[in-house]
Amino acid sequence: MALIETEEAARRLARAIASDLSLYNEEKVVEGITNDSLYEVMAEELEEGRALFQSRVTPELYAKNYYDRAVIDILVRSKAHIDSKMW
Repeated sequence: MALIETEEAARRLARAIASDLSLYNEEKVVEGITNDSLYEVMAEELEEGRALFQSRVTPELYAKNYYDRAVIDILVRSKAHIDSKMW
């Protein structure tokens, strides 16, 4: 499979991976946000997602942090309705 070479496709992939993490790990995400421990609770899943993203995009696109941005947008910002010490 050819590597993704466009920024738009890399963003879409990052957001799709983050969306899947959110969808399939809703309880962990809520627990992590509630207890301000999202990155600890989701460490394994986040690293799996990162590895998948890195394996599918060029090194130049990987370096632009699209995956980390998608994680913040989808796993954190979209859960702003959850009571947390973070906000």
